[in-house]
Amino acid sequence: MSSSPLALTLANLALRPAFGSRRDPGRIFDRIVVEAGEAPGDRQFVDDFRALLGWWAKAEHLTPVGWQAAQSHVRRHLTNRARVRRLIAEHPEIEQEPIDKPVFVVGLPRTATTVTHSVLAVSDEHRSPLLWELLAPDLELPPRQRRKAVTAGRRMVQGTDLFAPRFRDIHAMAAEGPEECTFALPHALMPFSQARIPEYREWHCARDFTADYRHLKQVYQVLQYGRPRRRWMLKSPMHLENLDALRTVFPDATIVWCHRDPVTVVASFCSLIEHGMAVSTRPVDLTGIGATCWTC
Repeated sequence: MSSSPLALTLANLALRPAFGSRRDPGRIFDRIVVEAGEAPGDRQFVDDFRALLGWWAKAEHLTPVGWQAAQSHVRRHLTNRARVRRLIAEHPEIEQEPIDKPVFVVGLPRTATTVTHSVLAVSDEHRSPLLWELLAPDLELPPRQRRKAVTAGRRMVQGTDLFAPRFRDIHAMAAEGPEECTFALPHALMPFSQARIPEYREWHCARDFTADYRHLKQVYQVLQYGRPRRRWMLKSPMHLENLDALRTVFPDATIVWCHRDPVTVVASFCSLIEHGMAVSTRPVDLTGIGATCWTC
């Protein structure tokens, strides 16, 4: 991938004056926490994201757009966590919502998990989280607020299409379409697709993800509360590395495991990472992508 789309080049130029802020990620993080809010007892959750932003700020070849994306990623997760915890505090019965016999589509990336998930989501008896809901999980919204949330999701998709036009050919997204749990899991794989962050990789690979899956369950309890109960159809390649945590939090889950020739999978996944990383990193280290995609 030798050249950037014009829109991405212009965005990097526009954001360059603020790029120097990555030299002081702690100050930026403190500002994000003030904007996002912090739920009582959530210090560890917040500190984990403080560490992530600090590591991300040191990533080699990070671009101004990449630094902006890092801040947006952290801000979204902190904002959503604070909202979910606030809603549960206001409506304790949310945590009594049963997430009965959910179906989790798992498998290595690029093994047809997306198409499998989409097919399972078609039934009226099933419920899959929509992208706009995962970006800002909340209770049932009034029409005007719902339109605003959907519009924000569409803008995110449009931005991705603008900055990485070929990404939609690999993993198409729609604001009102079913999407994977990766957007709601606090410490999923997204940072790896935007920058090389060795400290985060080491931390991620040693992590017990049970707390992350408890948060994921709370997200779906919020999205279910006050709405018709249907069987959840869920999906993320990340579930495969955390089946122990998943089964601890969702003991009655059904696992649908997709398979494909590993040689084809590795090549396809590296291509996906290349197109994602090209938005945030220049130059893209293709050798590095190949060497680290599967090391955990």
